[in-house]
Amino acid sequence: MGEAAAQHLTVDPTLARRMVEPLYKELMLSTGESALVHADGVASILRGVRDDPELIAAAYLFCVPRVVQNSSEWLEKSFGATVAGLVAELGKLNDLSTKARTDSKEASAAMQPEALRRMFLAMCQDLRVVLLKLASRLQTLRWFASSRSAGSEQFGEETLAVYAPLANRLGIWQIKWELEDLSLRFTRPQEYHAIARELDESREERLEFMQMAVQRIRSLLSNNHIHADVSGRPKHIYSIWKKMQRKHLRFDQLFDVRALRVIVETVEQCYEVLSIVQENFQTISKEYDDYIAKPKPNGYQSLHTVVTDNAGRPIEIQIRTRAMHEFAELGVAAHWRYKEAGNSNGASSAEEQRVAWLRQLLAWRSDVGQAPDAKEHAVEDDHVYCLTPQGRVVELPAGATPVDFAYMVHTQLGHRMKGARVDGQMVPLNTKLKTGQTVEIIAGKTGQPSRDWLNPELGYAASPRTRNKVRQWFNAQLTQELLSEGRERLDKELARLGRTAMKLEELAKRLGFENVDELCIAFAKEEITLTALQQAVQPQQKPAEMEPEVLVRNESTSARKGKVLVVGVDSLLTQLARCCHPVPPDEIAGYDTRGRGVMIHRADCPNLRNMLEQEPDRLIEVSWGAGAGVDAVYPAEVLIVSQDRPALLRDISEVFQREKVHITAMSSNAVKGDQHMRFRIEIRGAEELRRTLAGLREVKGVLSARRV
Repeated sequence: MGEAAAQHLTVDPTLARRMVEPLYKELMLSTGESALVHADGVASILRGVRDDPELIAAAYLFCVPRVVQNSSEWLEKSFGATVAGLVAELGKLNDLSTKARTDSKEASAAMQPEALRRMFLAMCQDLRVVLLKLASRLQTLRWFASSRSAGSEQFGEETLAVYAPLANRLGIWQIKWELEDLSLRFTRPQEYHAIARELDESREERLEFMQMAVQRIRSLLSNNHIHADVSGRPKHIYSIWKKMQRKHLRFDQLFDVRALRVIVETVEQCYEVLSIVQENFQTISKEYDDYIAKPKPNGYQSLHTVVTDNAGRPIEIQIRTRAMHEFAELGVAAHWRYKEAGNSNGASSAEEQRVAWLRQLLAWRSDVGQAPDAKEHAVEDDHVYCLTPQGRVVELPAGATPVDFAYMVHTQLGHRMKGARVDGQMVPLNTKLKTGQTVEIIAGKTGQPSRDWLNPELGYAASPRTRNKVRQWFNAQLTQELLSEGRERLDKELARLGRTAMKLEELAKRLGFENVDELCIAFAKEEITLTALQQAVQPQQKPAEMEPEVLVRNESTSARKGKVLVVGVDSLLTQLARCCHPVPPDEIAGYDTRGRGVMIHRADCPNLRNMLEQEPDRLIEVSWGAGAGVDAVYPAEVLIVSQDRPALLRDISEVFQREKVHITAMSSNAVKGDQHMRFRIEIRGAEELRRTLAGLREVKGVLSARRV
């Protein structure tokens, strides 16, 4: 089936149900619920929100990745790329939800901002996956309520902390209320059942009262020639409990346990109905809210007023248009589609809606972080979230700039960038980005990064990843220059030695290099001496054995001891090779010098490989002793390539001093305007060397720092 055909598949949820039934026959979820029962429940919930075939099919197919190999290909071929994407994104959310519950035994998902951020990013591909996850969580809570299985309290706490606020932020009240009620049942069973009993005891009275109130309002509206749907609205247990907690009220002090909803066609009619109600009922003025003139942050619109009947019994009345009601019940997620087809205006509108939703969701995440139960564990967000012009969300470290943004989108985009627009305005490249901003990168067909981007004082790059990418580009350029220079110098030296006919591939092999390029670069860096080259071009000569380690006077005694065990031999003289300076936990090998003990090399040392090609029987199996890396120190050589500047050596020395690393030797020379500095140092192991190199790379002007 072609790609175009796959995109226009007619999705049949019934077919999805039939296909998964044998696959899910004995499949159980981690909660203990049958996978098929769960899928049926989720599909039923979604049908009540929006009869979307793609969405309902994805509800049935959610466990396919667990039971079908190459599931993504199978799903895309059978149901199209959109359904496959929904299933994949739901899987990511499920994994994140599981991780949030299992990573910390003491903290819920609300206490783990990183998990919430990752969840947010995962949901940005297709907003309908939010509906899938919310419906899935609701079905799980329903199953716990019916089965009375263990673990419901943890799921209830997570739902109140994460999923119910999310449903509220998106305006999906139809799911939100039930999520909250069931969660309260599991987390505060005594208070839940106490309110439930109060509601049951007054149920008949409330029903009779509601019928009379509905009939009276219908008559009033009919007399004023207003067509409206009037119905009783159930008050949910969680909202009753929340109001009792917030206002310190008893159940009998609540005004809105009895509630009516009036749905009309226009906004004008909303205010007409309000006027009629206020003229014919006694109103409680402090309980009036106009959410039409001033909508809630999640977009909710309605008129709320509380009136009393002749007996003084309060009743809340909500007045809204049909469009407002649909939005209130189903939320923005029920209307948003992943792709708009055949309508450019619709596509533009959808994109604007998507951006607005993303910003709302960011606000929701802040709400969660400020929740009373989460204050103690709240962690300051160390990321910002920006949008590409296409609506893709890019996660960046705090303090990130357009340069960081460009390199996060694509390395080549960063290399070629010329400028940037933030929310449509041109800005300097060191501008600090804020969450919710839209960033557009202006790039040329060709280009190169600036060395200024590596200067932390100028503030062009906040991300270590960005600085590494820039360094890699300059290092690549330096490599090309070294390659050209090395090839030229090597050709001249071979001509001087009268060995122009020698194949460079053979020469590279003799000197322990993988290819000619590595040979030329090493020759340009002066890592190959003229003596070594002269020996290598003479095939009749055997490679000279490495001389024993000759340490300068101020090197420590422990550096000379070696701390190396020779397998099967006790008290055998060992020395660390000067050419490669092995350090624990490097893989090592021994070379029998026949009279001067065993020379210890790194296993990947080119000199060792060259010598063993001639005499492989000299290889000795060795390993680091138990005391290696504990109190011993080892020599190592570090090559630093940097721009020349005043106080450079002082700054480099400060890094060595901070890491308590001793310098035993140093040399320096200029190459193409840059300083090449070699340091011989004493270190206690590979981890100390790694920290030292990382610190050196952060020094202003340093282009590279590596072990040689």
